[in-house]
Amino acid sequence: MRDISHKTKTLRTAVAKATIKANAKTLSLIRRNKLPKGDPLVVAKVAAVQAAKNTSQIIPFCHPIPVDFVDCRFELRENSIIVTTEVKAIYKTGVEMEALAAAAVAALTIYDMAKAVDEEMSIVGVSLVTKKGGKSDFKKPLGLKLKAAVLVMSDSVSAGRKEDVSGKLIVERLKQEGITVAEYRVIPDNASQIRQTLVEFSDKKRLDLIITTGGTGLSPRDVSPEATAESIEREIPGIAETLRAYGQERMPFTMLSRGKAGVRGNTVIINLPGSRKAVEESLDVLFPALFHSFTMLRGGGH
Repeated sequence: MRDISHKTKTLRTAVAKATIKANAKTLSLIRRNKLPKGDPLVVAKVAAVQAAKNTSQIIPFCHPIPVDFVDCRFELRENSIIVTTEVKAIYKTGVEMEALAAAAVAALTIYDMAKAVDEEMSIVGVSLVTKKGGKSDFKKPLGLKLKAAVLVMSDSVSAGRKEDVSGKLIVERLKQEGITVAEYRVIPDNASQIRQTLVEFSDKKRLDLIITTGGTGLSPRDVSPEATAESIEREIPGIAETLRAYGQERMPFTMLSRGKAGVRGNTVIINLPGSRKAVEESLDVLFPALFHSFTMLRGGGH
């Protein structure tokens, strides 16, 4: 079973269809509700809902998903029935298998209830029509080029007593996202120096993104949030709120993080915690959704 614990929840939707071939007499009996076993469409709709909700119980590597909506529609043609299913869920992984299972089981139910009057009836196909949600729908816009800085705030790292891990991790992740890292700097937990560096990166070097790591907790030397608040012009509270909400589901100490996020000019500034694990999780939350902020900053709107 694939590990999806690092993923964020988004609205997932999927539409699938199944096609049943049947003779005209069978279709006439269904339309007039004259099959010996009763109306197959009503039963098939219930079966589709049950199949969508229980997909993980019959397909081994499917994750149990809290399904929010299932619909099943039928189109009766001259010699066929088209079954269309739609499934929605707000979750970490897609619902295409739930939609496909619903369509397949609905088709099987109709087959079961009509086979007695049509020995040549057949299910000729089950296919996915569309799926939406997840990272594939929030890709980096084509042609978007960004320059970033990674700022490590740590007394021990700046003094050479400890090796930086989190900052280097951010550098590598930014490169993976196609972002040019123009600056990587380590400074002590000094509010004045933090402010000066943020202003330098945003006003003088005109960088698009500054990600800091360290100094977001409650120790006497943790001053990153205060220095950042004094440097930004507009706060982006949703970023900090989302990072804490995501982290809180995994580590209860996340509630103690005080990181800020905001904009100075056209530069997005984001505080991340100092621990490697917290940085990894935060980066999973930020990308690819963060790219949309630069589209807006450049006048692209929503």
